[in-house]
Amino acid sequence: MAEIEIHHETGHSADPAGKTVGFLVGIIGVLLAAVTICAHRAHTAAVIHRTEANDQWAYYQAKKIRENTVSTAADVLAALAPTDAKGEKTEKATQAMQKLQSQREKFSKDAEGIQDKAKEKDHETTQDEALALRYDLGEGLLELGLVLSSLYFLGRQKFFPLMGTIAALAGVATALSVFLLTG
Repeated sequence: MAEIEIHHETGHSADPAGKTVGFLVGIIGVLLAAVTICAHRAHTAAVIHRTEANDQWAYYQAKKIRENTVSTAADVLAALAPTDAKGEKTEKATQAMQKLQSQREKFSKDAEGIQDKAKEKDHETTQDEALALRYDLGEGLLELGLVLSSLYFLGRQKFFPLMGTIAALAGVATALSVFLLTG
């Protein structure tokens, strides 16, 4: 029987740097996945806070409309209210105007509290967007590091993983800088 020779590629075993670069690419990929998840969560938080702020601003607007409506009704009532023989407003008209005035004050006070909540949600949105931007920048640098490091396998140039490592470290540092903003 004839013997069959099987030739094996020895590219990986002959290139110990390839194993190191492969491991490096794997680590960068894991870091990239973690930063990507953080970026998505930050964007989601920003959208949620923006929605909550918009809801508060709509509620504020409704209160201000009610306040304006009651104020206008009070003005009309004051101008058209029936008077008695002495020229003074009737008791019923006076009570109605007092009721409208108290409602106007209540709507005004409610609107102030709602406006404060809306401004707080706007501030939270701004913070979340700043965090998301940092994560996005870190994600981009990690992607660059991953691609540059992977180019080693095409050109066998040690320059690529070196530049990839620098880009990846910059990406990790940028992503970790989020803790300076939140800390």
